[in-house]
Amino acid sequence: MTDHGGSLGRARALFPDAPEPWVDLSTGINPHSYPHGGISATAFSRLPEPSALDHLKRVAARAYGAPDASCLAAAPGTQILLPLVMSLVPPGRAAVLSPTYAEHARAAALAGHHVVETQDAARLADADIAVVVNPNNPDGRVMRRAELLAIAAALGRRGGLLVIDEAFMDVGPADESLAGDVGGAAVAVLRSFGKFYGLAGVRLGFALASAGIAGRLEARLGPWAVPGPALELGTRALADDAWRSAMRRQLHEESQRLDELIRRHGLNPCGGTDLYRFARSADAPRIFATLGSQGVLVRAFDAMPDALRFGLPGSEEAWTRLEAAFALVSRGS
Repeated sequence: MTDHGGSLGRARALFPDAPEPWVDLSTGINPHSYPHGGISATAFSRLPEPSALDHLKRVAARAYGAPDASCLAAAPGTQILLPLVMSLVPPGRAAVLSPTYAEHARAAALAGHHVVETQDAARLADADIAVVVNPNNPDGRVMRRAELLAIAAALGRRGGLLVIDEAFMDVGPADESLAGDVGGAAVAVLRSFGKFYGLAGVRLGFALASAGIAGRLEARLGPWAVPGPALELGTRALADDAWRSAMRRQLHEESQRLDELIRRHGLNPCGGTDLYRFARSADAPRIFATLGSQGVLVRAFDAMPDALRFGLPGSEEAWTRLEAAFALVSRGS
């Protein structure tokens, strides 16, 4: 397994003397969770009804802009969908536009593909299955819809598939989403519920694809793949247009505030989304260590030692602690 952000156990091992509680800025999860009270008792005590899953898929199709509910497969998180999606194409060549989230390459290899990680988008069209994270994690790079559709067309002519991970498209440029194109293109789009709604522990995600592909994925997942509480909460949240619009505005304002704080302490934000900011500095290892010693965890990358990713603080107290930790960085402590 590849190391990811969000591991406070690993943080405590690295910085055993850091003050608690930790300010965990190492993920791209919204720190302002959707209100999650009021789950019915039957959601816990009974197996989910098929009609509840159908309702969730209709609501999700509308929220994401998919052609209709038949183009969705719902799962307990997109992580579990990765090996299933990679297995939609017989073992061959997989190309992953990198650097990016490491699990795509790992899942493709587990599905029997020979994996190439590339920074050249032109190489994607030559693969049997190609993967693009859009907006990208961790740097926020966005590929244009027209370019992605051209790659999908090239893949489709050879029986291949383009996989687009739109985990952060809730705060990305909606016009570049391929959610509305899945019905007629060789495309599978992954959408994460937990990141934007701040409910990663609910474990809910979707694959958007042609009805035939979505049906194959659902058959692999089997009945009751999504538990009752996730069905109920996901349906409620995805239907809440007012909360979604207000939260997008709030996250944009907070990401600008984070950029200003980072700049004040000598870092230049050079990418990201409204859920995380990305910066590079030759001093990144020292910054990571100094922040960590103060109980502030940010994301560092073994393959990019000059890079850091900062999630959003979730409270004024967390903002204050980040500012104080950065003051130590500026003083060279």
